Amino acid sequence: MAMSSFAREIDAVLDAAEGKKPEELLITYKGVLYPSVLCCAETFQALDTMEVRKDDVFLATYPKCGTNWIEHILNDLTSAVLREEVPRTKHLQILEFGVPEKFQKIKSLPSPRLFTTHLNCDNIPKAVLGSNAKVLVLFRNPKDVAVSYYRFYNKNPMLPNVSSWDEFFQKFMSGEVCWNSYFDHILAWNKHIDKENIMIITYEEMKENLPQGVKQIAEFLGFSLPEEKIQSIAENAAFESMSNTSQETYGKFGPILFRKGAVGDWKNLFTEAQSQEMDAKFEECLAGTKLGARLKYDKYCKY
Repeated sequence: MAMSSFAREIDAVLDAAEGKKPEELLITYKGVLYPSVLCCAETFQALDTMEVRKDDVFLATYPKCGTNWIEHILNDLTSAVLREEVPRTKHLQILEFGVPEKFQKIKSLPSPRLFTTHLNCDNIPKAVLGSNAKVLVLFRNPKDVAVSYYRFYNKNPMLPNVSSWDEFFQKFMSGEVCWNSYFDHILAWNKHIDKENIMIITYEEMKENLPQGVKQIAEFLGFSLPEEKIQSIAENAAFESMSNTSQETYGKFGPILFRKGAVGDWKNLFTEAQSQEMDAKFEECLAGTKLGARLKYDKYCKY
């Protein structure tokens, strides 16, 4: 399979990042860190006036929760319903990436448009939550997110390396990482959990029964597909399948994105003290919330 045009574009971005000093790799906008080769203040400002259609689909995730996995499923579902291949124009789909001029191109995209964002829901375009557009919100248990994010930081030339896991853990706990605090991200979405146009899914639920997860997403979007098509999309979205084709799809970014795709990998890095610290943080921030319950913290985050 030939390398996709998106793969060639992301390779160029990676090459540009490799020439930057660590302190040049990040920008701060309204107190939140973002990768400088992907984000700029002008794009964030343009987001405020983005026009939203009622049939738009938004995938909202904190980094390293399985974003590309679910985006792949959404793309395949849309292709199946339209009975045509939907171009993977990811450089247009990720809300906060790129230059503000991209929004003119976005206006011309045919429906249904698929968008992805890592932004806290308080920072996404106000029109998204004020419309009937579908919003799929993906979460993953915080311990696996922290470990995956640490590996991502140190494999990704677009982000500065962190000297040790211990240093990164403290940055993660205090929200001193790109896109800020995991816990603030969940608390913000918890306020919207009961809205009809919002669906919450978790990484762990999808791993336990991928065909069922694909079917639920299809039903949420109002897509009616035969069981064999649902099964085919699930098989195509298996970690091994996506990993094997990652370099054709994502270029040099493929091996950076796809590492293990496992549940429970946190046990290989967390110390007992770190585990207890995050347990206490979860208890403080999320215990008693509906989203906190959905994460099944005791099942996935306790020794």
